[in-house]
Amino acid sequence: MTTIGPKIRRSLRSAVCTPLHILLNRIDPPVIVLLYHRVATLASDPEMLAVTPENFRAQLLHLKENHQLVRFEEDWTKKTKPAVAITFDDGYADNVLQALPIIEEVGVPATFFVSTGAIGSTREYWWHELERLILGVRILPPRFTMEDGSGGRSWPSATLRERREFYHGMVRLMNDTDAEHRNNRLAQLRIWAGAEPAPAGTHRAMTVEELRLLDGSSRVTIGAHTVTHTRLSSLTADAQREEIMASKRQLETWLGHEIPVFSYPFGRRCEYTKESIALCREAGFSKAAANFPGQAHRWTDQYQIPRHLVRDWPVKLFAEKLRGFWSR
Repeated sequence: MTTIGPKIRRSLRSAVCTPLHILLNRIDPPVIVLLYHRVATLASDPEMLAVTPENFRAQLLHLKENHQLVRFEEDWTKKTKPAVAITFDDGYADNVLQALPIIEEVGVPATFFVSTGAIGSTREYWWHELERLILGVRILPPRFTMEDGSGGRSWPSATLRERREFYHGMVRLMNDTDAEHRNNRLAQLRIWAGAEPAPAGTHRAMTVEELRLLDGSSRVTIGAHTVTHTRLSSLTADAQREEIMASKRQLETWLGHEIPVFSYPFGRRCEYTKESIALCREAGFSKAAANFPGQAHRWTDQYQIPRHLVRDWPVKLFAEKLRGFWSR
């Protein structure tokens, strides 16, 4: 009978007692991908998309001092230690005006996924217009009823609490439809609220010139993020193809080079489909970013890279959150 030495027994006991994620991290050092949207100081931010410039700089300095940083589009299979990749979604102007100077000052790489339909527009993104129409300081009618085949959905709007529930209900409804229906619903809301379309102001997307300025940085990679920022799982396969392919073509026309990577709007597993993944492969993207927590390993599906949302956290809280990301 073969006996097992004490050293082997200790190793086996350690393996049995070690959580799976720690064992996997020892086998293959993971990449944690961070997801930002905006770098701005806002009076109101119900979707919690913005990080202040001060917190963003502190977060990047912490990353630079404590972690290996990699580009999203790189081949991560050759790395020898855990790493972090920084990404942004949507294409806000403050990505150029606020985030880019800090990125270049600290000296870190970042990938910006851009929805092409908003570029150069003077209009707000639809979620900001919803906020303005529903949560803005104004007297509103006591109830709103949707008239567009959505089953006559109706919300009271007399109190602040009702308005907040109305706003979040409308966000969910708008997330589930295409750009044409969203625009129809916004038009109904404007008439109901007695409001006109407003210039985007601090909520605007970047212009084509600003996009080219962003792309000109050696620290930056540009990726595609559809045309109209519509949940792909709500669209037909043909409509998905147009959203994915057209965004890539438009970016390549504006910038004059290949666009290598993509991110799914909203990005939870229920918000894209097998067809979405196949179309990203067909389009020639090397990777696609999702939006659910997790770590990227060499065995991770390259068209479903997990990402962790970053909020407006002071650096101490950011460091604490980051430690948790290594085990999620």
